[in-house]
Amino acid sequence: MNDPRPRAGTASGSYGDHVSEPAHARGTVDDIADGAGAVASVSTGTAARRIGVSPITLRSWDRRYGIGPARQDGRHRRWTPADLAVLDEMCRLTAAGVPPAEAARAARERGGGPPPEPGARRPEAGPGPPVGDVRLECRGLSRAALRLDAPLVDELLTSFVEEYGLVRAWEDLMMPTLRAVGRKWASAGDKYVEVEHLLSWHVSSALRRVPAAPPARTGAGPVLLACVPGEQHTLPIEALTAALAERGLPTRMFGAAVPATALDEAARRTGPRAVVLWSQSRSTASRPLARHIAAGSWGVRGARGSAEVMLAGPGWAGPPVPGLSRPHGLRDALATLTRLYGTEHEGRPPCPPHAAPPTSW
Repeated sequence: MNDPRPRAGTASGSYGDHVSEPAHARGTVDDIADGAGAVASVSTGTAARRIGVSPITLRSWDRRYGIGPARQDGRHRRWTPADLAVLDEMCRLTAAGVPPAEAARAARERGGGPPPEPGARRPEAGPGPPVGDVRLECRGLSRAALRLDAPLVDELLTSFVEEYGLVRAWEDLMMPTLRAVGRKWASAGDKYVEVEHLLSWHVSSALRRVPAAPPARTGAGPVLLACVPGEQHTLPIEALTAALAERGLPTRMFGAAVPATALDEAARRTGPRAVVLWSQSRSTASRPLARHIAAGSWGVRGARGSAEVMLAGPGWAGPPVPGLSRPHGLRDALATLTRLYGTEHEGRPPCPPHAAPPTSW
């Protein structure tokens, strides 16, 4: 969905249609990813992330209402898919206003099992898809945002980046959740705008916390990243800026709604190797501007240079502009820009492998 209404600092409506939105009926958030499938047993911390509560809350529920698995020979608890289903139902019921004790009882009944007896042994989960199916955690992030639990949202986003890496965290968690919340905002008036703004703010903060690598050895100019005039959506190019810096590549990020004259001046002063122009909607995508930036040159006579121009975002949909690239998403843009510099930062590949086809921004 391409929402033409600009919203500063947000990214809703800017992503592909392959992600289903959460339902906020009764004030809860259902699973964003359809058909996520079973997972192996997980730790208490991972279980808490997936349902969108803190580990302290989860341990309290376990202690007070007996909804958790029993310890196994002194080892830490491991939560199976069946345990997670009970937790998920309890989270849904408590969010709808059901008292915790009653919610726990109903969740156990619907989950198909009584509370574990003290000291009871529970078999480990059998083989299944790896825990790395991170889209299961979109639900937890959505629920935390819906409750306006800013500390937990911040904690979840930081842990996602640390565990899965920036690119995967953006594509599989941040982007789908932002899109789902944005679609709900668009369909429900202003009812959830505060949720979208809070989530967008913390995504932006998490992106800026990603540590930059030491500068790569390159004599080329930086990548200049900017939204075209009139465009307010910045999160996707914030993600690209963070990913480039993580690989030691030089960047200059100019943010939202950069005037055409300012783009010209920035290119003249920085001599960029590449210019990334972000457009969210067709109303802001100016092909004449893109061609003008691509035709520009700078430097002393006899050694003048020009930039590769990349058209990023759904606003550029339609016939291609000859000579200008249009990436499918963060992964594609990152790989293309890294190749321009002909370098890979040690320990950080230009683009991690991905089983799924490229996703749109």
